[in-house]
Amino acid sequence: MYECLSLFSPPTRAWFRHAFSAPTNAQQEAWPHIKAGENVLVVALTSSGKTLAAFLSAIDGLIGEQSGDKPSRPGKPGVKVLYISLLKALGADVERNLRVPLGGIAAQCVAMDVEPPENDVAIRSGGTAAKERRRIAAHPPDILITTPESLYLLLTSKARRILKGVETVIVDAVPPRR
Repeated sequence: MYECLSLFSPPTRAWFRHAFSAPTNAQQEAWPHIKAGENVLVVALTSSGKTLAAFLSAIDGLIGEQSGDKPSRPGKPGVKVLYISLLKALGADVERNLRVPLGGIAAQCVAMDVEPPENDVAIRSGGTAAKERRRIAAHPPDILITTPESLYLLLTSKARRILKGVETVIVDAVPPRR
């Protein structure tokens, strides 16, 4: 049941074991493919752990602590994880929910005497103030949560440079065909 957790760094594994009784089926099926660098489409019921299936691999990659290796991305500013949500409100919920694994894994790093990650998360949507948009462009977060409309605006501006290093793209939902 926990075999799929061997794909993660020790701090991530330890946090997950403390936080959950077991991985969901969606997580068990997705993680080996995600960790292999494959494109993955996770189709499962609501509350089946789809979002964490996608984010946990990305968060673990940000630690740069795979099996004791040194961080692979020091000094590389820019967004590494791009999360696209159709709804601005869902993006805010995801940002709030991300604080749990980010904080838990950082605490687990400290407990294991591993340098904890300092991962910045930002939301860029139609309601994002100009000052915050400038901050995101000047000091890009590791994880950017956005909407398709705001992503379009970002891609057609000078700030698109912050997306050059994106390693993971998570599209939360695909709208039904009309």
